[in-house]
Amino acid sequence: MDFSLMDRMLPAPLNGGFRMDGWWVWCGSVVRGEDGRYHMFASRWPGWLPMHPGWLLRSEVVRAVSDTPEGPYLYAETVLPARGAEYWDGRSTHNPHIIRHGGKYFLYYMGSTHPFAEVTPEEPVGLDDCRAIAARANKRVGLAVSDSVFGPWKRLDAPILPVRPGKFDSYLTSNPAPCIREDGSVLLIYKARKYEGHTYGNMTLGAAVADGPEGPYRVIREEPLFPPEVHVEDPFAWRTESGYAMIAKDMEGHLCGEKHGGILAVSDNGTDWRLADAPKAYSREILWDDGRKRVMGSFERPFLLFQDGRPTHLFAATADGPGGFRHARQTWNMVIPLAADPPGGL
Repeated sequence: MDFSLMDRMLPAPLNGGFRMDGWWVWCGSVVRGEDGRYHMFASRWPGWLPMHPGWLLRSEVVRAVSDTPEGPYLYAETVLPARGAEYWDGRSTHNPHIIRHGGKYFLYYMGSTHPFAEVTPEEPVGLDDCRAIAARANKRVGLAVSDSVFGPWKRLDAPILPVRPGKFDSYLTSNPAPCIREDGSVLLIYKARKYEGHTYGNMTLGAAVADGPEGPYRVIREEPLFPPEVHVEDPFAWRTESGYAMIAKDMEGHLCGEKHGGILAVSDNGTDWRLADAPKAYSREILWDDGRKRVMGSFERPFLLFQDGRPTHLFAATADGPGGFRHARQTWNMVIPLAADPPGGL
């Protein structure tokens, strides 16, 4: 039985999640550490930069901590800082997705670099800035590994998902969504773009597999998971009793009926996907624990925290403003507690 996560959403705590004064905050991914506390791996970049494309130039992955899944989370450390233009991920780390498996922690992320001078607070930065153009084209999926949630992290010096000339992922790879299968192998859903002349095409989703989290990874389809007119991004995938499920952001709203709302897709094998019978997974309209409803400017990068085999909390990057992150004045990672499974299970 397919159904929406909306069926089980509880009011979102106004004081929950993770935010930092003076910083743009995005991409929350949570794991329970060996200390029993909850650790959020998130992206942040300086507030003096424009929200977009500032993340392409100065984003870093940080760790924040809370005693409860709801938070509030407090900044603990920077996990993946800038490390120099000569590294493939030397200027920006973004899109963290943390997994604990087999006694280790696996931190998937997007990294990028560019060969130009570092941006400074005095400079205007727009999408036509040479640094932003180069950084977008250099986006790749990478991995860092640690025996402890506190590190140290072994950061690989090459991406695990490079681009492939002539394929749907010839321009960039990003937004990693790993799913550990029963045998310990990994299904990795990711976002891709294709070179079209000197620019890039629509967002698409691809799938790769590996025998274990550390790879190597191989792409399992020569075509995207959905046709290009199915315009989605920000996937999160998990195993179900009947196969796999995925939530993702509906870019135009043609699939779930709400622009930047969420879709639910299902698959028997992780390779062939279809929209669920009830395709809407979440909405930008949020019920908060003060009893008020509010349409958020953004609700992106969804992440489900699973405990004892079931999803208990939905995390998302959110923003104020009239709609879209380009109009945001504040961003943070929010959390929605989820009620127990309704009849039929997820």
